[in-house]
Amino acid sequence: MSFKCGIVGLPNVGKSTLFNALTNSNKAQAANFPFCTIDPNVGVVLVPDERLHNLAKVSNSKKIINTTISFVDIAGLVKGASKGEGLGNKFLSHIREVDAIIHMIRCFDSEDIQNVNPTVDPIRDLEIIETEMMLADLESIQKRLEKNNKKNVDEEQLKILKITQECINNDKDLSNLNEQFSKKTLHQCGLLSVKPKIFVCNVDEQSVQKGNQYTEKFIKKYSDKNTLIVSADIENQINELEKEERENYMEMIGIRQTGLNMLIQKGYQILELDTYFTSGPEETRAWTIEKNCTAPKAAGEIHTDFEKGFIKVETVAYDDFISNGGWFNSKANGKMRLEGKDYIVKDGDVLNFRFNT
Repeated sequence: MSFKCGIVGLPNVGKSTLFNALTNSNKAQAANFPFCTIDPNVGVVLVPDERLHNLAKVSNSKKIINTTISFVDIAGLVKGASKGEGLGNKFLSHIREVDAIIHMIRCFDSEDIQNVNPTVDPIRDLEIIETEMMLADLESIQKRLEKNNKKNVDEEQLKILKITQECINNDKDLSNLNEQFSKKTLHQCGLLSVKPKIFVCNVDEQSVQKGNQYTEKFIKKYSDKNTLIVSADIENQINELEKEERENYMEMIGIRQTGLNMLIQKGYQILELDTYFTSGPEETRAWTIEKNCTAPKAAGEIHTDFEKGFIKVETVAYDDFISNGGWFNSKANGKMRLEGKDYIVKDGDVLNFRFNT
């Protein structure tokens, strides 16, 4: 499975610049005026994982295949988007299709880059976007709860719609829905307000290490749990450099990880995802699964026939696979286990499925 993150925010906050940096492309037009992005740009990015290269070395693999993540650059939303302002309805529909939302928030001063608001205020800007998404959800919920449409909504979805409507109308926290319903069920409801969110504070170069007064204000209100401090301009500069120059530049400006790596790690956390591997002479490959995924479901990521005909799975933990030099010695040294249908796959497991054709 691959997951999709939509980058949203007010116009001119750096969404397209970040998208171009993350995807190492120039797909997204970055210009100093609102709505330079109309149709969403989509970029598929390889998920970096050092474990892949280590496994491939041990297995002497011919190919390495990373798992992927998709980023979607969604045009700038404005106040009134839920009523169609700034082509808002079209843009809001694009957000419904993503698994997680990346809120891009302006946390920098600039005389050169227009601000649609008179001042820099990340909390106000986020509230504008969140309000528009909630208003769009209310309109969608009201339509789906009408008598004629209600019969087409199953019981669990009806519960989600009613709870969300009550929470929005009474300014209550929506996070409780995550405890009551599965991620899959929440995703199927298509509501914007319940999607997992990452907050990216876009800062200037001087603030990338420690933040600034804007990021401090934002983190004080929303905490640093799902908040990242990134400079979209710096990310673009990093991507234009060769690997060695990139490392030297990052060390010089005092950052340890790229924005891409931080976003992927945070994305895996909030979407509760794990990675398992297959490794042999032909290829070493990473596969993305949900946490607490059973072995047959993990097999289904490779092919539905693997899940249907699942018998057993040979399992070696990543560290054991590396330290024992591959499958043969892992088995000889008692580090390979044969697991059945109830086995919960762990992050880093190296797996070999047995199945009926």
